[in-house]
Amino acid sequence: MAKAIDRIFTIIKSLGMSARQFDMSIGASNGYTLRMKKNNASVGSDILERIVEKYPFVNINWIITGRGNMFGIESEEKSARELSFDEVEAIIEAKIKANEKDDLEALIEKIRSEIDKTENNN
Repeated sequence: MAKAIDRIFTIIKSLGMSARQFDMSIGASNGYTLRMKKNNASVGSDILERIVEKYPFVNINWIITGRGNMFGIESEEKSARELSFDEVEAIIEAKIKANEKDDLEALIEKIRSEIDKTENNN
């Protein structure tokens, strides 16, 4: 069963960040998330609080339980609080970064393949 730290790494990937960049962005010690992942440890409530403060568009319920959506708020909560413009903008930016990273990785793989073909032909 996935733990909160696994879901945090999903967020990090979606944001197109390294673990180090993410640690710095939330004010955690260098290597915190990698250490937690390596030890399959539980994430402290202070870190969860920092994540939500820095990234308010992240669904804390999803981090803790894995239920619901990674970004945004649950449908039953929407009537109580709509997403702000900044939250929507941050969600869109995170999704664009994730797509750009995937596109770059595909392009790199294609270039490597072309280089291999060229080297094999020579």
